[in-house]
Parts: sequence; structure tokens; C-alpha cells
Amino acid sequence: MANTTTLDKKQTDLLAKLSYAMALSGDEGEVRNIILDEIHSYITDYKIDALGNLLITRPGTTDKPLKVMLAAHMDEVGFMIAADDGEGLFRFEINGGIDLRQLPGKAVIVGKEHTPGVIGARPIHLTSVSERRDKIPLNNLRIDIGPGSNKVKPGDRATFATRFQRVGASIIGKALDDRLGVAVLIELLKHSPANLDLQVAFTVQEETGLRGARVAAFFFNPDLAFVIDSTPANDLPVWDDSENLSYNCRLGAGPAIYIADGSTLSDPRLIRLLEDTARNEVIPYQIRQPGGGGTDAGAIHKQRSGIPSVSVSIPCRYAHTAAGMARTSDFKQTIALLQATLQSIPQDILAQERR
Repeated sequence: MANTTTLDKKQTDLLAKLSYAMALSGDEGEVRNIILDEIHSYITDYKIDALGNLLITRPGTTDKPLKVMLAAHMDEVGFMIAADDGEGLFRFEINGGIDLRQLPGKAVIVGKEHTPGVIGARPIHLTSVSERRDKIPLNNLRIDIGPGSNKVKPGDRATFATRFQRVGASIIGKALDDRLGVAVLIELLKHSPANLDLQVAFTVQEETGLRGARVAAFFFNPDLAFVIDSTPANDLPVWDDSENLSYNCRLGAGPAIYIADGSTLSDPRLIRLLEDTARNEVIPYQIRQPGGGGTDAGAIHKQRSGIPSVSVSIPCRYAHTAAGMARTSDFKQTIALLQATLQSIPQDILAQERR
């Protein structure tokens, strides 16, 4: 079996390239181009649909193969420039779910040329006690690129300017949700199993309402679907050093298989398949505890006459902030679990009892 714990240089370089790319909802072109560059030697037939989804089909060679959709979203959370206040100061709106408390002082890049800037707010020396108690409202924040540049205009996107790093068994970077999933999907495309029609969707606008996945699933009309994402890990110690009883998944415990989230009840047949495969292949895994949030599965499973779906995610701390942290072992084991699962899907899986 291939090494399922550490990254080689090529995988590290790909993750860094994906993390550095700016690809906010509705403007995912930088990531889409990276994917096309990575797969061009073995994929020449693809479709970019009206919303910007990158759609690829790799036909199976067996008789009447199952149509299996794999999806990972290309977009990230960030900002959209709303108005020019002059002197290099810009008002902005939030794109996706971001906690405003995280923003003051963060370095950003803006627009197609990745113009550097910073999110500005009054420093603590100049604020009152009451101001320091309250969250700074969005309309009091500005992106500051300094005077003398005409490269930024309303409508441009902006995102965090975070350095990608390998630190021991971890990786740190922005937009690991869901550039980790994108990188997994690229790996799976290299080894498409002959027993399936593999329908691969690199989707858009997940962070603003699962819009791309809805369109992609309608186009493909698959028999079943696997969604590959990155899920927030609530696994830090609690303040009084007692046991954390509210964790949903943990870094370093393997891929997280969803049973339920805020938008999907995963198909039990697919959950069993993933768990059985993990046990047979001796691949660590964990159950992502039911709770809020959601993935592209929330849109996919409701298309056409219903599409059995399940999500498999790589745990990541500090999601939707300037820097996330994930374990290299979880990334590699997610690839291993999905590769083994795709190769072992029984033709009659959907005839099995739902229980």
C-alpha cells in the first residue's frame, strides 16, 4: 500500500499552489486553471458549465457501470470590494461565513493582481473600554492598500494573504476548506477505477449556498455521490482542562465520515460501505459527529428523483479564518479510503436495504 501518512514534494507543492490561489465564490478561475494544468496529461475531455463548474467524466469499461459522482468545491470565503473611499481605502462585504472578530490587522491580497493590503481598524490605544467589549461592525472596517494605486475597484475579490507552511505532521494555510478536497479529487482522477463511470465535479459557489453542486448533479444525474470536503474540528482542550465532550471530529484520527449535518442525512448504505472498506484496508477513520454546517451533498442529494449521497471530510482547525491547520496523515488516509471504496463498490449497492 502507498504511504498513507506523509506528503511527497509534489503533493506539498500542489497544496501550496491551491492554498495561495484566490478563488472566491463566483470567481474560481485561478483554482480551475491549476486543476486543468495538473490533469492535462491524462484528461482532455472536460466541460466548464455556465456557472463555472469543471465537469469531467471518465467512463468505465465494465457492462453497465454505476455512475458515481465525486464533488469538491473550488471556492473559498473572503471579501468583495464594495466602494472606493479614496486614498487607497475600500469598503468591503463578506463573501461566505467569516467571523468579524477575526479581521482587524489581517493582511490580504486584492484583485486579479493580488495587490497587498491590510484590514484596518482603530488601534486599541485609541478606543474606549466599551468599544473594546463589542465586535467591530463591518462598516467600521476598511481594506487599506495605500494611496497611489488604481489596480483595485469595486467588484474585485479579496482574501487572506497567508503563507502556506509544513510544520511537522501538520500543514497550515488559508482556504484548506476545500483545497484539501480539491487535491484529493485530483489524486482520485489519476486512478479512475474501471468498474465505474466516474463523474467528477470541481464545484463553484459552495460557500454561498451550494449553487454549483446543484447544477452539476442535475447535469450528471449519477446513481450515487461522494462529497469530499474539509470539516471544522472542534477538538481543542476546554478552558478548565476537563474532557472536551463537544468535539465533532479530531485532527489525526483519519477521514471523517458524515452521518448527518445541517443539510443532509447521509445514505446508510454508503456509510456502511466506507466503514467496511476502512476496516478491511486498515485505514483509520472517524465519524463526524452530527451537527450544523453542510457540504455540497446538501444540494446533490435532492436533485432529480434523489441521489444517495455521503460526505467524507478532512478535519481542519480554525476554518473560515486567515489560517487553517490540518494533519498530513488525514489527507493521505482520505485518498486511500476513497480509492479503496471506489474500487470495491458492489454493482447492487442501491438494491441493498436502507437501514
